[in-house]
Order: sequence, then structure tokens, then C-alpha cells
Amino acid sequence: MKDIPVHQLKKRSALGLEIWHYSIDEMRMEESIMEAHRDDHYIFFVVESGSSAMMIDFIEVSFSANSLYYVLPGQVHHGISKKHAGGWFLAVDAMLVPPDYRKVFEGQLAVQKPYTLNEGQMKQCRGLLVLLQQRFDEHESSTFNTSIVLSLLQSFIGIAAGCYAESNCHSLKVSRPVELSQQFKALLIENYVTIKSPSAYAEMLNVSQTYLNEALKKTTGFSVSYWIQNEIMLEAKRLLYYGGKNVKQIAHTLGYEDHAYFSRLFKKSEGVTPLSFRAEYRK
Repeated sequence: MKDIPVHQLKKRSALGLEIWHYSIDEMRMEESIMEAHRDDHYIFFVVESGSSAMMIDFIEVSFSANSLYYVLPGQVHHGISKKHAGGWFLAVDAMLVPPDYRKVFEGQLAVQKPYTLNEGQMKQCRGLLVLLQQRFDEHESSTFNTSIVLSLLQSFIGIAAGCYAESNCHSLKVSRPVELSQQFKALLIENYVTIKSPSAYAEMLNVSQTYLNEALKKTTGFSVSYWIQNEIMLEAKRLLYYGGKNVKQIAHTLGYEDHAYFSRLFKKSEGVTPLSFRAEYRK
């Protein structure tokens, strides 16, 4: 059986971000429908005109003008409509999405629905994204420009999280594996520093470790152990990128007494040492 491909953002962007604007005419030039795949990052869409549709984890989601949407890391998705939309596309490394915002995005019990933006919200998003793209295109040419790019990105993600936090889009029926996966993710975000055992999370959820593992693999394509390590590495990258703690301090912050073990774990996961990661992202 062919594995579902996983697209990795770090292969395309060292900054952890991609952004572009596309028109309906530009989309019509791309007649091929994207094959089903997962991403290891968030995707955000702001649709300005036209209409289209995607399949997200076996749920058809339709887009129309003035809508906001996101795809979570791990969700299987592909295009299913020959209609075309124009608007904005952002790919964002999960480490750049603050935990409080992630709780909103990942806390949906059902497959998330598009959020309809009112005139004021659409104007704010459009203005912010225009400036974000301009600064992103120039981020290596000006002092502090990378910091400005990330600040603008945080503003957009905050607006998106605020929209979904205020919405009540929970009408779709959810399966037990999906519900269990969301409960696990909520527990993980709260407890990953002190609890790193898959069996402990299974016990907290009153299910067997085998069943929890099967549920997560079915809904996300990844195991319990993968998500635990992923959460730890995301926070490690945040601390390395934004903070001033040394590797030993970061290891202790994340619940590791042996910082050398933590460094080995980080390198195995990310392909570089913690210090090399910090040096690369702080150029």
C-alpha cells in the first residue's frame, strides 16, 4: 500500500513561513487537482473571490468569497473541485503558532468549517497579508525585517484564532477516534513537560494504549509517541528561537534532567543540534 505523502515546510522555507497571493486566472492555469497528502505544518486560506472545494479527512469542505480556513498538520486533504478561487495562501510552521491559538485550532471536535469574514474583518486580513507578503519578500534585506515578518504573522494568526474561538461550528457528527484524538491533543498540550509516556495518556483517557495508538494513526497518520515528541520538539524550537536560555536550561524546562540526552533526541528529530538550529534560524 502506498503511503500518504507528507509535505515538509522546512524543505521549502528556512523561515518557517510561505505566503503568496493568487488570482482566479492563476489558479486556472493549474488544472491538475492536488493528490491527497498531509503537511507537517499549518495552512491558512483567505478566499477573496470565486469558489472551490477540498476533501479534508473524508469531509467535503466548500469555500466561497470572504472566507477564512485552515488545515491542521497531519490532516489528509486534496482538491476536489474544478472551480477556482482567488485569495491568500499561508503555510506556517507549527512552532510559530502559540499554544493558546493552537488550542483553538486543534480543539474543534469536527473537521473545521470555513469562517465567513465580515467586511471589516476581510479588510483587516487583506491589509495585514499585503504588508506581510511585502515584508516576507524583503526579510533578508533589512535590519529587524525578520522580526517584523514574524510579528505580522502573529497578528494574522491571532485574528484567525479569534474568529474561530467566537464561532460555534460543531454541527458535524464526529467519530470516537476523532473525539479521542482531540482529547489526547488537549491533554498533551497541558502535560507534555511532566508526562511523556503513551501509556500514561491512555490511562488518563480510560482507554488502552493500543486503542489510543490506533485512533491517532487512523485520524492523523501518526502514533502517540510521535505526537508526544512532536509537542516537545515544537516547544524546544520555540525556546531556542525566541528565548535566551541555554540548551541545559531548555532541557530542564522541558522535563529532561540529562541535557545531553535531550540534545541527542533533538538532533535525531530535527537533523541538527539545538545550537545549530538556533544559529540557523537567528541569522
